[in-house]
Amino acid sequence: MKRACCALLAVTALGACGTPTNDAPPTITVTSTTTHPNAQPPAPADEPMGEVGVDKLLSAIADEVANQFGGTVAVAAGDVGSSDDPAMPAWSTIKVPLAVAAYRVAPDTAQLAAPAAITASDNDAALQLWNVLPPGAGDTVLAEGGVPKTINTERIRPEFSTFGQTMLTAAEESTFMSHLSCLSGVGPVLELMGQIVAGQNYGLGQLPNARFKGGWGPSVSGGYEVRQMGLVSNSAGQDVALALVVVPADGSYQTGQAMANAVAEQLRSQLDQLPVAAC
Repeated sequence: MKRACCALLAVTALGACGTPTNDAPPTITVTSTTTHPNAQPPAPADEPMGEVGVDKLLSAIADEVANQFGGTVAVAAGDVGSSDDPAMPAWSTIKVPLAVAAYRVAPDTAQLAAPAAITASDNDAALQLWNVLPPGAGDTVLAEGGVPKTINTERIRPEFSTFGQTMLTAAEESTFMSHLSCLSGVGPVLELMGQIVAGQNYGLGQLPNARFKGGWGPSVSGGYEVRQMGLVSNSAGQDVALALVVVPADGSYQTGQAMANAVAEQLRSQLDQLPVAAC
């Protein structure tokens, strides 16, 4: 999280050879190539950059948005995050692994409760999902998604759910999203993540083919924390896994939304440079 002040060029030699007939002498073809001293090689097509390059790009985006609005910003793509990315409450983003687990063990309940829990972030619906899960079911989903963390079960803040206080970094959430499509039982959840209601479809929801989930809530000091994780499409139609966490200096949810929008706009032109999702 950033503190506010936070081709391979392949050359192919093409040749042809043949055996001349005895009736006529062989024909010799001479090819001449002229090199102009000021000629420039063709620009390589966009392709994903290495991990170090991604880290620098994401950190630059985090810096710019944090400097613009004040506050803190973390951005992640795949398993790479911006340079300052502390673990923070997952809030309602944790409803995604809960919904996947519920579709596995209690599909009837999942079919009833998951739509509201995912598309509208309904807390009562999410609690229904949580209540039908055997211990560790959500942890299994997280681990299968590359994040071996335990979903919180301790009542840390009485006014909020236990599971929403699970501490995750932006990079952990983008790692999970990168692997999500490989998990069993995820189809209905991904479909719901593409149907987020108006008013919650800011930030990553503005990017192409977004399937995402947001979460937000007040920190212990009262200022809002806003986070999102999702899959979007690059120009080739490939999935790119992204996550962001913003904490506005003025503490308002509205500024948090604006910061998420700003991060998404910075990412929009870079999608072809970012790593393609693992699944």
